[in-house]
Amino acid sequence: MSVQTGTRADTAPAALGRRARNRTVAPWALVSAAMFAVAWGGNEFTPLLVMYRLDHGYSPVVVDSFLFAYVFGIVPALLIGGPLSDRLGRRPVMLPAPFIAAAGSLVLATGADSSVLLVGGRILSGIGLGIGMAVGGSWLKELSAEPWDRRAGAGSGARRAAMSLTAGFALGAGVAGVLAQWAPWPSALAYLVHISIAVVAGVALFATPETRPVVPADQRVPLREDLRIPAAGHLRFRYVIVPLAPWVFGSASCAYAVMPALMAEHSGGRPVAFSALLCVVALAGGFSIQAVGRRIDTPRSARAVAVALAILVVGMTVAAVAADRLTVPLALAAAVVLGGGYGMALVSGLQEIQRIARPDDLAGLTAVFYSLTYIGFAVPAAMALCVQAWPTVFSYPLLFLIGAVVAAASLVLVLVKSRSHLPTR
Repeated sequence: MSVQTGTRADTAPAALGRRARNRTVAPWALVSAAMFAVAWGGNEFTPLLVMYRLDHGYSPVVVDSFLFAYVFGIVPALLIGGPLSDRLGRRPVMLPAPFIAAAGSLVLATGADSSVLLVGGRILSGIGLGIGMAVGGSWLKELSAEPWDRRAGAGSGARRAAMSLTAGFALGAGVAGVLAQWAPWPSALAYLVHISIAVVAGVALFATPETRPVVPADQRVPLREDLRIPAAGHLRFRYVIVPLAPWVFGSASCAYAVMPALMAEHSGGRPVAFSALLCVVALAGGFSIQAVGRRIDTPRSARAVAVALAILVVGMTVAAVAADRLTVPLALAAAVVLGGGYGMALVSGLQEIQRIARPDDLAGLTAVFYSLTYIGFAVPAAMALCVQAWPTVFSYPLLFLIGAVVAAASLVLVLVKSRSHLPTR
């Protein structure tokens, strides 16, 4: 029997998969572009922290609080967006994300001298990014498998999601830093560039097919029930994911928020550009290691997670030396190693999540994982507060060494606990 356009059969996954394979642009690439755009918006602010401190008079603690502020947008968007997309489908929840991120950039472009507007813009950026990470990551994973993509291998969805986010984080920071250092309108132009990227990616996203059927209204449980994620109680989650997750952005924020602030007076008179360079170097290191992460990862052990934490022990140690010496080569070295730890932690964590999760709670468990990762963005503000409040006790080199010890303890916990509960159900 032939399939006619507009019939129920025409919307079946097999039929949509055939149509997807005939497209010039693979469906997963459209979601990847949207994730790239929201990640760009999430991290374009980071190299500008130095500018806000030097040119607009904000204190280090306040500036680092701006960095953390978008967690208040990310976490609710992650925790609600993921389960909501499980019942309503990926498309209706993900489609607004690039436009919300663009709105955040518009507020930031007009609010350089207003802490209220900067916080508000960061929260909007966080909402767009949170939806993109939880819903976009799940959508991308589903589009990286049959019937949508016959060439994708195991773990392709996790790698594509991690690399899309990391590329957006890196390019967003790099372009923003260059424009703020040398182009006109340093407080606004970078955000205007992002708005154009986000709008284009958002429009393109409308062509992406749905992968998650809508749950009929009469079959839906209360949303609070959807917010319960049974897989979060998995022992593998508790003893492998939880010790790892805060290090994802804990390490990244040390590389591109703490180190640039310390190097502001040692960067050849170009503090914003050097801040952007550290962002790009760290995230390029993360992007590069993600490309080979599948060779390190194995479902038979937590090897990839252990490698990530081992890199972070080294990275925090190098950062302690860099914070003491304050030389450009050491700062770059710290950024490379911390970036590698970030990248390996992100991709290994996502691969663990996709093994633990069931199809009906993949988005929700991904959201919980990302929510835990963003705890790491509190690290720069916590460090600045410790140094400001107790200067005779704490210094940045000492705090980095404490971080190395905590990373080593996390590594020991993973090595001891992981073998007794491999991700099988």
